[in-house]
Amino acid sequence: MIARRSVAIVCLTLLLASCYNGTRNTIVIGSKNFSEQALLAEIVAQHLEARLHRSVIRRFYLAGSYICQQALLSGRIDTYVEYTGTALTAILHDPIQSDPSTVFARVKSEYKQRFGMEVMPSLGFNNTFAIVVRGEDARRLNLKTIDDAGPYTPQWRAGFGYEFMERPDGYTGLARVYGLAFSSTPRILDLGLLYRALLDKQVDLVAGNSTDGLLAARDLVILDDDKHYFPPYEAVPIVRQDTLARFPEMRSAIEELGGKISDAEMRKMNYAVDGEHRDIAEVAREFLHSKALD
Repeated sequence: MIARRSVAIVCLTLLLASCYNGTRNTIVIGSKNFSEQALLAEIVAQHLEARLHRSVIRRFYLAGSYICQQALLSGRIDTYVEYTGTALTAILHDPIQSDPSTVFARVKSEYKQRFGMEVMPSLGFNNTFAIVVRGEDARRLNLKTIDDAGPYTPQWRAGFGYEFMERPDGYTGLARVYGLAFSSTPRILDLGLLYRALLDKQVDLVAGNSTDGLLAARDLVILDDDKHYFPPYEAVPIVRQDTLARFPEMRSAIEELGGKISDAEMRKMNYAVDGEHRDIAEVAREFLHSKALD
């Protein structure tokens, strides 16, 4: 199985590399495979189209961070939005750090030195992992922090996404830091089913994302990470340096987006897509118009 996976990764990398044309006149934007990522990529795409008056190709839903990073390295895409904590731990394999400015500086420096990529200023929000319980349980047990929940976990069932179970800043470290010991092995759930499983009482605690739209629309409570286990996950566009050299005006256009999206605004846009099933392009267009960026 490991050998087959290694062969598949090598083949994918070669395929991506073969698709790169360093002289192309188009800008290619990628994203990972969930709604927030597609929304952010669409916001960047529409803004670049408006400012640069160039053709922008969209290559969204490219699986996770590793595939997007490989696509960026090979030139298959020119830019995508990553999260600083993910870049630090999953790509650079650095130890977890909690100070946002320290993490950003480290990621920016290492991406430039190792990969020849520019890490642009944060879009403004921090999409950290969110440990979530039902509102009724939080009120009944007076739960406000992850530490508060620890004593109840031997009677609880947990539900996590596959990536959260595997990544270095995920379940194993969380359980160690907070002393969590669930009644059974956590269930691996599709990210789109986490909150449904929680509300249907199939599980009692899940790890979502702090900007998930459904958090604002359901009786769910985020427990405070009182021991500061999770690193910051500021959303930052990452761009190939040779792309910025080909399109110098691209830098200032992306910098215009810096600091423009708050946590609440991202949560609202996510709900428009995931809860109200609105078109991503339309939601992105409305946001840019609201900020006079169209």
